[in-house]
Amino acid sequence: MLLGAIQGVSEWLPISSKTQVIIASTYLFGLTFEQGYALGLFLEVGTFIAATIYFRRQVLGVLRALVGRGDQEDRMLLKFLVIATAVTAVLGVVIYKVVSSSLTGPALGIPMIILGCVLIGDGALIVLARGRRVPTRGLADLGNRDIMIIGVAQGIAAFPGVSRSGATVSTMLLMGIKPEDSFRLSFLALIPASIGATGVTVLLSKASIGSVVNTLTLPVILVSILVTIVIGVVSIRTLLRVAGSKRIALLAFVLGALAIFSGITSIYLGTG
Repeated sequence: MLLGAIQGVSEWLPISSKTQVIIASTYLFGLTFEQGYALGLFLEVGTFIAATIYFRRQVLGVLRALVGRGDQEDRMLLKFLVIATAVTAVLGVVIYKVVSSSLTGPALGIPMIILGCVLIGDGALIVLARGRRVPTRGLADLGNRDIMIIGVAQGIAAFPGVSRSGATVSTMLLMGIKPEDSFRLSFLALIPASIGATGVTVLLSKASIGSVVNTLTLPVILVSILVTIVIGVVSIRTLLRVAGSKRIALLAFVLGALAIFSGITSIYLGTG
């Protein structure tokens, strides 16, 4: 249950859910780095279901667009997801193969500290530009190049220590996309990305998955996924409400500070 709660909250925050699961599974359950990394990706099943439940209308719209029945917004969202996911897949598989058994210790915290600084910078820009430069871009304003950049940001999150939501949201904020749209598109992009992450885990980490199941038992893993779903839905709703309010700058500062704290903690635990 604890691992599910960690995944359910951290997936939507800029603190790298993979790293949090790795740390918790290593120190609390005695798993190896490879096992914890595989488990973190495997728990993406829960975040996929949570996002699908919350964004069920948009998901149905994308499915309608696939069969030629969706409206303009549905078709644009389909285009966004296809391009971003394709770029993410290429980068993600390469990164997974390279780092799944090589990146350990304090290196896990460095990307989170960098990302935290970027988010605080986003918040500062929002405050300084308030009343002068208000982000106005939305999904309809994104070209292929914009979507590819977002896909790159999401693909880089395959590195342990890099938050997928933090990387994509901060990138979109810097691109001038409205805060509420940045969070919404980031969360929607998770749905196909999580399918790919789970597929990569199954194909490339069968041994690690088997040892995780033997260590934690299947019922414990299934309960963890269920907890991930419930907490994930609540987390999405809460963050989107704040992102759509005037407190977005404060949210950026808080999330940035949280990412920095999480990164420092990871470094401390990795060297301790």
